[in-house]
Amino acid sequence: MTCIIGLEQDGKVYIGADSGCASGWTVRQTRLPKVFWRDPFLIGYTTSFRMGQILQHHLTVEPQDGEDDDMYMVCKFAEAVRKCLKEGGFAKVEHNVNEGGIFLVGYKGRLYRVSTDFQVNSMADGYDACGCGEDFALGAMYVLGELAPKVRIRRALEATACFCGAIRRPFVIRQMGG
Repeated sequence: MTCIIGLEQDGKVYIGADSGCASGWTVRQTRLPKVFWRDPFLIGYTTSFRMGQILQHHLTVEPQDGEDDDMYMVCKFAEAVRKCLKEGGFAKVEHNVNEGGIFLVGYKGRLYRVSTDFQVNSMADGYDACGCGEDFALGAMYVLGELAPKVRIRRALEATACFCGAIRRPFVIRQMGG
């Protein structure tokens, strides 16, 4: 399990993650990055290390060509993810419905969330979280709103680790832009 926290602020996107790897009651620290660059995207994932590896090493998305950013993320990015995860043996098709995983994406100063059905969303308050620590992280991000972005995310991850047993240090925070 994990906690991924994303924040968009002043044209920049920040994504932070813990380093926990949980299986049942066992929680260990992983060396695998849960936040990575796949140019021009900054991605932080939960759900499965295999899903993250496929996205990190195999995802190819057509360049943006005239459509606005939201349309690009829905029509080209999400479709490329669906295809990549299917070809990588991760995405499932059950009852004629595609199912993938959950992750956050930074693109051109905006934070997006891709859900298991490949829905792409962007929250109006400029931050989001996913993973087993999501609810704790969202609450912490709300109350820590006045802090600098990296400090805010680090403190939210610390608070989440205090209440969610599957969250482990070290925390990794990446920035897109500026």
